[in-house]
Amino acid sequence: MTNEELILEKLERLEAQIQPMVKTSEKVAELKNDLMPLSMQATAIFIEQLQEIESGFQLEDFLSLVKETARNTGNFVFALKQMASIIEFVKDLEPLMKSAVPQTIEILDEMEQKGVFRMFKATLDLRSKVAAAYTPEDIEMMGDTLVAYMGLAKSLSDPKAVKLLEGLSKVPSKVDLDNAKSVGVMGLATAGFNPEISKGLGVALELTKALGKISGKENNPG
Repeated sequence: MTNEELILEKLERLEAQIQPMVKTSEKVAELKNDLMPLSMQATAIFIEQLQEIESGFQLEDFLSLVKETARNTGNFVFALKQMASIIEFVKDLEPLMKSAVPQTIEILDEMEQKGVFRMFKATLDLRSKVAAAYTPEDIEMMGDTLVAYMGLAKSLSDPKAVKLLEGLSKVPSKVDLDNAKSVGVMGLATAGFNPEISKGLGVALELTKALGKISGKENNPG
């Protein structure tokens, strides 16, 4: 092979190697030509936006912002990590919330149907009326009296006391005032033979004994 042939062969190899680079350069040039209008439009928009904030924008402020951002990089990283933890917590909580919210709504609806909220409102209205009608001193005195009444209610909760009160509540319905007659000494003497009157006198004697015990306790508190 002659020198000329060797040179031509080397040139062909170089041309084969350069050809992809030429094609790449052509593609880059085409891309540049395609992007040029877009870059010009973006630059125009950017300049327009800068003109709008020109009065409030200072380069010194921007530099200060950059400095503060650089100084607080650690804080930003920490905040991002905490944000990620919160997001994970919310993701884990979401299934529970989906089941809990309907149950809560159902419970609130049931309370509304039972009148619980109306009772709360009535209680608040009552407290407002009491506060408007009485002074704090009056309410304190009524509180002491209420405590005494609660002690009385506790005493009346005894089964014997309940039975006695129930019996006394039935007495008025059994009294026939229309047929009541005057009774003298002889009438009282003969009335003792009536079983009902005799039993009633026994009850009265038991009540009198109980009243005497109460009086004795008051006279001898020790």
